[in-house]
Amino acid sequence: MASDEHWMSLAVIEAEKGIGLTSPNPPVGAVIVKNDSILGKGWHQMAGKPHAEREAIATATEKHGKQAIQGATIYVTLEPCSTTGRTPACTDGIIEAGITRVCYGSKDPNPAHAGKADEILKEKGIGVSRISDTQACDLLIRPFSKVQKTGLPWVILKSGMSLDGNITRPKGEGKWLTSQESRSYVQRLRHQSDAILTGGQTLRADDPALTIRDTSLPEKSQPWRMLVTQQCGSNLPTNAQVFTDAYADRTLIQENGDLIASLNRLVNKGCNTVLVEAGGTLMASFLRAGLADEVAFFYAPLITGTPIPAIGFLTHDIELTNQTYQRIGNDILLSALVAKDKKESHT
Repeated sequence: MASDEHWMSLAVIEAEKGIGLTSPNPPVGAVIVKNDSILGKGWHQMAGKPHAEREAIATATEKHGKQAIQGATIYVTLEPCSTTGRTPACTDGIIEAGITRVCYGSKDPNPAHAGKADEILKEKGIGVSRISDTQACDLLIRPFSKVQKTGLPWVILKSGMSLDGNITRPKGEGKWLTSQESRSYVQRLRHQSDAILTGGQTLRADDPALTIRDTSLPEKSQPWRMLVTQQCGSNLPTNAQVFTDAYADRTLIQENGDLIASLNRLVNKGCNTVLVEAGGTLMASFLRAGLADEVAFFYAPLITGTPIPAIGFLTHDIELTNQTYQRIGNDILLSALVAKDKKESHT
């Protein structure tokens, strides 16, 4: 007999299909199992659409009929919701389907749901348990969890740089530091994010589009674009792409360099994950304020000697944890979490 951990790993694979698509909801996956066989699978595809549990129930019903589901176990990466919003409560769907056991991974960080499913399901005689190792499930909902607990989104700092830590090449030697493969990978990072944030200085220097342009990725709305400027927004170039392209209505401006205000506005737009693509000054501001959660640094095999660093002035060292290194084309991608400590301030 396969273990609960095995079936949950399949539910995690389902949930991963929704990364970048579900905000303000988290990505969730579900698998229905009976007699060591899968009856149905499902994943939450978009806010307002059925949750993973109901997708799995619908799939199982279509393939095997309602009777087959009765007495089955459903594996869900996140505690089932128990309230009706844009979609009906998943606990109701589980009860109606005749499922007799629920095994879930992460506890729901939303206080409106946390712990409620256990009570509701157990009252109906349904067995409820959690897997012992919830790490993979917790990883899926990190951005959602941060919004629920702090009111702020998960912030990823992305930069491409030379081996000596600079973000520009000497004049006349070309625009790009990193490889085409790295730039393609950045498209995936943008797709997994709900907003892209940059500074006024980067807008003036590079006129970036800050859009998803890889048509091989699943279709979704373009990310919100947040411009943080120390000056008045009217001083930004009005002919920039972010103001003139087809997605200009998804461009926001935050004056006075207020990072907290910019992030709060993005959460109010339904953003769980924000990708920062900016110069060293703004990157350092996020790190000094303790607002960064993760980094994605692409190191190109170049030594440029130019005086524009990827990270500007810091008041103390920033420790990175959970580091992974990956070769992307000729570049090396460092992915890591930003360690949180008492020196950080969100003010």
